[in-house]
Amino acid sequence: MNITYTFKNFEPSEHLKKYAARRFEKLSRLVNKADNVEVNINMSVDKIRHVVEVKFTGDNLNISAVEQSQDMYASVDMILDKLESQLKKQLEKSKQKRRSAGGGRAPVKAEVEIFSYDTVGSDENRHIVGVDHFEPKPLFVDEAAMQLQQRDDEFLVFLNADTENVNVLYKRANGTFGLIVPGF
Repeated sequence: MNITYTFKNFEPSEHLKKYAARRFEKLSRLVNKADNVEVNINMSVDKIRHVVEVKFTGDNLNISAVEQSQDMYASVDMILDKLESQLKKQLEKSKQKRRSAGGGRAPVKAEVEIFSYDTVGSDENRHIVGVDHFEPKPLFVDEAAMQLQQRDDEFLVFLNADTENVNVLYKRANGTFGLIVPGF
């Protein structure tokens, strides 16, 4: 993350620069490619108004915000909160776009084979009585738990939106849920 400062109508202090740099480094954890991110911070003083203007640009990212208060440090804190919420909102939008577009991966198709067993236990009594084909929907684990709770089914097969792997969520006998994830 490259940070540039511009000061207007007051003398720049190293302490203020370090404070702002330390605060804005927190935003780099939200951005995957922090090397390509440019942050331009303009600080100015007009009588009793301490104004901070920030332009945050990077790959597919362009956010700007302005805050003012009677203290420069307070203005930096307020603008950081504003930028963080804007950045989270924009990242969530891009995540939604990737999810709706399939994320560049081929759709996952699953096949379910249904077996029928007799109580005798011999291998000749097992046979497939049906096959279902379906494409699991991308869901977060908590969304899958809500869906399974509302249904009478014993399990739910879904595409985990966080890991993009097929997972199985199932109801346990004690009323809790279990999650099966693939082990690679």
